[in-house]
Amino acid sequence: MSYNDYTSILKQKFAGRVQKILVNAGFTCPNRDGAKGTGGCTYCNNQTFSPEYCRPQKPVGEQVAEGIRFFHHKYEAQQYLVYFQSYTNTYGDISHLIKLYEEALAHPKVIGLAIGTRPDCVSDELLDYFAGLAKRKYLMIEYGIESTNDETLHFINRGHTYAEAENAIFRTAERGISVGAHLILGLPNESREMILSHAEKVSRLPLTALKLHQLQLVKGTQMAAQYAEKPEIFRLYNVEEYIDLVIDFLERLNPAIAIERFVSQSPKELLIAPDWGVKNFEFADKIQKRLTARDTYQGRLYA
Repeated sequence: MSYNDYTSILKQKFAGRVQKILVNAGFTCPNRDGAKGTGGCTYCNNQTFSPEYCRPQKPVGEQVAEGIRFFHHKYEAQQYLVYFQSYTNTYGDISHLIKLYEEALAHPKVIGLAIGTRPDCVSDELLDYFAGLAKRKYLMIEYGIESTNDETLHFINRGHTYAEAENAIFRTAERGISVGAHLILGLPNESREMILSHAEKVSRLPLTALKLHQLQLVKGTQMAAQYAEKPEIFRLYNVEEYIDLVIDFLERLNPAIAIERFVSQSPKELLIAPDWGVKNFEFADKIQKRLTARDTYQGRLYA
């Protein structure tokens, strides 16, 4: 393997297959409820996240049980990570948050949690709880960075700066907690050079894993309306172009950072563009073949 693969790391750590189960605990975001803004991130439509069993009307424990039943027939011996994904999953009263996390961990087949959140929504008190949790269960806190450029973050209505992302990641890692991050490649007004600079900047962070997402235009979002009005500020890559972009990115990325994914997939009925028709595992295979063809690897240009 020419890149540091997060899935392989998990398999080795737990001596077998690990499946993520998504839950929706009914959270919102501070840039939706008025605390920092309204409307949310311009690219976001949370309908793109959740499978059928994952509905906030159901208790978290019920969602976990249904998710395990959904996957159990394929791999009976596998273990599970519960993924709190939709919206900001550390945004709320701490006692309520802990109750939800512990409810998810109560199922005997659950070995840990992955918790998606924003860098401006994690208190020291909550991080101290996470530090204790990480000593008894696997735990990954995933921060949406999306871009290292503050102008871009403002344009997409993130409501936080890159400095806040750096601060949250360091505060989390220094407590012995695994940290993941998300980046979107191809956001409006970002050149190829700017995208590659993201790799150099996040390489300085104490990250365990990184998820890359191609920019997708999704129905019902502010960004879809922006694209209709000003398509010239967007650069929508085709598959081959994006593969080369990702490899150029990987060459500059700290080889200690594991890659969890290269692309994301929105439901076809919601997707405007780009519609590649390539599944995640197929794309990972294309990346590995192109790395081999180019005789390169993650971190080749990392200083």
